[in-house]
Amino acid sequence: MGKSFLIEIFIMAEKETKTSLKKPAKKAEKKPEMKQNWSSNEKQTSKDVYGCEILVDNGTMEEVSKTEYPNDASIIKYYVDDKVCLDLTRGSRTALFDMYYDKFKKGLKEINWGKGTISPKVWGYKSSQSKKKK
Repeated sequence: MGKSFLIEIFIMAEKETKTSLKKPAKKAEKKPEMKQNWSSNEKQTSKDVYGCEILVDNGTMEEVSKTEYPNDASIIKYYVDDKVCLDLTRGSRTALFDMYYDKFKKGLKEINWGKGTISPKVWGYKSSQSKKKK
């Protein structure tokens, strides 16, 4: 057996190991489905009874920390079934406390300021369409 024959066998073996050790294809990651803690009826009554508006219900820290919300919104941290939940809600601190304590009792843990940068005066404001001049 010559050296060239051994080198060819070594190269063939190396190619086989490279092809057999390919990384598995990445699977599409699914976001865990978040359970909503507030029904649409409860969201509406929170506006009427407490004067609070729930902007994000059971969101992630990235969702509630976005700057596209009003700067008077608060991040509420509470526990439901030993899971941490985060809401972004507008309203006075006392009204927020009352609303969340009435629903979650001892599960309420923190009320912090949100990261929004939009003035509450213009939050949700849609400019009217200007009429075309003749």
